Formats: sequence, C-alpha cells, structure tokens
Amino acid sequence: MKQPNPSRSAALRAALLLAIAGIAGCDTTASSAQHPEPGVLEATRNGPTGAPAGSCWGRTVSPAVIETVTEQVEITPAKMNADGSITKPPVYKTETRQEIVRARVDNWFETPCPDVLTDEFNSTLQRALQARGYYAGPITGAMDTATRQAVRRYQARQGPNSEVLSLTTARALGLVAVPRQGG
Repeated sequence: MKQPNPSRSAALRAALLLAIAGIAGCDTTASSAQHPEPGVLEATRNGPTGAPAGSCWGRTVSPAVIETVTEQVEITPAKMNADGSITKPPVYKTETRQEIVRARVDNWFETPCPDVLTDEFNSTLQRALQARGYYAGPITGAMDTATRQAVRRYQARQGPNSEVLSLTTARALGLVAVPRQGG
C-alpha cells in the first residue's frame, strides 16, 4: 500500500484553504444590483427631459456599437532612384483604434407610477398574464422575479423589451384606463 506524502497533503490543504478564503472575500453582488439604475429595473419619476410632472418612466438601453478599425499608416515614404526603381521600400506601421458606429441610446417609456403598483394591482396583472399564457406562478400580488419575467415575455413582441411594465401594456391588458379621444 502506498503511503501518503505528508508535505504534498499539507500543500494541497494550504492551497484549498487559500482558495476558500479568496472566494469568501469576494463580493459576489454587483453594486448595480444593490442600487439599480433608475428606470431600468423599476419605474421612476425621473424620466426623460420634458416629461410631464407626476408621470413615471421606465427605460431600456440600446448599447453603443463600437467597431475596431485596423489600418496601415505610412511612416516613411519609399526612396526612389532616378530610373524609377525603389532604393528603400516604404515603412508602415499598424494602427488600431475603436470608433463608435452608433451611440448608446436611452429608450424611455411611460409606466404606471409605483403608488399604483399595489398588491391588488399586481394580482390583477398576474391574472391577466396568466390568462394569456405568460405567467404560470401563484397569484401573490408581489412584483417578484416570475412576474417581471412574464411582463418581459409579454412585452417582447410589441416592446419595450423590459421587466418594467409599460403604461401601453397596462392599458392593453385592461389594467389602466385608456384616455378618451378629444375629451
């Protein structure tokens, strides 16, 4: 029978303890998850510039599109003889840079305000999404992860692609009154 090597066992134990200590010291929660950007995960009264007073807003963000451009830039031109032959070829260097092809865009959409999103309203939302096949969880009245995901799935076709309930979606589901035309 093979005898264990005590120095190897001690080294493995030390490495394991260091790994565990390293993992324990990590902050696995992102600061953005602790303090979400207003409008992205929940409705906010801080909407776009010019938003009517008292209105609430949600937002999706279209990220910037950045392209990497690589090109050869001539540093030293070729040296030519009088007869047109090349004495010394040109010298080039490679330059790489990034260019913004399309800037980041904040896509604002109006939402029901947080004071409207009561447990009763959320229960009605869950039932409306359940009746349309988007929500399969229990009717709890909580705006939980399952409800938010159902809202995202329902809104994905007509927009916005967000877990934040838009006012347009709330009206389409019959949860918020549609304003009268001309009145």
